[in-house]
Amino acid sequence: MPIAARAKTVRNMLTALAAAAATAAALTACDAQSGPSLEPGADSRQVTVVGAGQVQGTPDTLTVNASMEFVGPDATAAMNQTNERQQAVIDGLVELGIDRKDIATTAADLQPQYNSDSTSITAYRATNSVNVTLRDLGRASDAIGLIVATGGNATRINSISYSIEDDSQLVRDARARAFEDAKDRAAQYAELSGLNLGKVISISESGGPTPPVPMQAPRAMEAAVPLEPGQQTVGFSVTVIWELT
Repeated sequence: MPIAARAKTVRNMLTALAAAAATAAALTACDAQSGPSLEPGADSRQVTVVGAGQVQGTPDTLTVNASMEFVGPDATAAMNQTNERQQAVIDGLVELGIDRKDIATTAADLQPQYNSDSTSITAYRATNSVNVTLRDLGRASDAIGLIVATGGNATRINSISYSIEDDSQLVRDARARAFEDAKDRAAQYAELSGLNLGKVISISESGGPTPPVPMQAPRAMEAAVPLEPGQQTVGFSVTVIWELT
């Protein structure tokens, strides 16, 4: 075969192969475009709402933080007096029926006290603090009265707070109310827009166990201390996204 004819045949073969490759690539691209898309369609409809739910419960636990504080001429004297008085308080609470596991030391502090121009130490201030958890609220008044009577002028009632020891059912109820509130809102929006409420797409919540409610400790406390637990609120907020159909 002449060289010119052979070259023409090779060129024709290469052209055919290139055309076949281009056709295969185009078919592949079409298949990819016809498959499911990861992006939401232009006609997708959603509604996002925030629902809230609250329930109330009666506190069943009282926590008292009490300190014994003495000022002495030296560190040893101040610390010894403080420790002895706090130990007497702890022993008295145990005799009253408070479990030792419900009495926890939270601070033991010793600080020098300076003269007016802060040039020399004149005394030492020692502080010993405990948290007392009272699970029988009927004993709360007697327990606080005992702390004050035993500690005398060294007593410092730093805080009193009520709490609910097991609020798991209250949390469940508050969560259910929050979801129902969100669903009612979403259903109303669907009705207003002439659509139907579809499946839930996502749920996120905020809220949780109820923190203890602090009470201001009175300046002067007698043996019988009036105490009322009142009510505590457990609240939840939930954000839900629904599909609209």
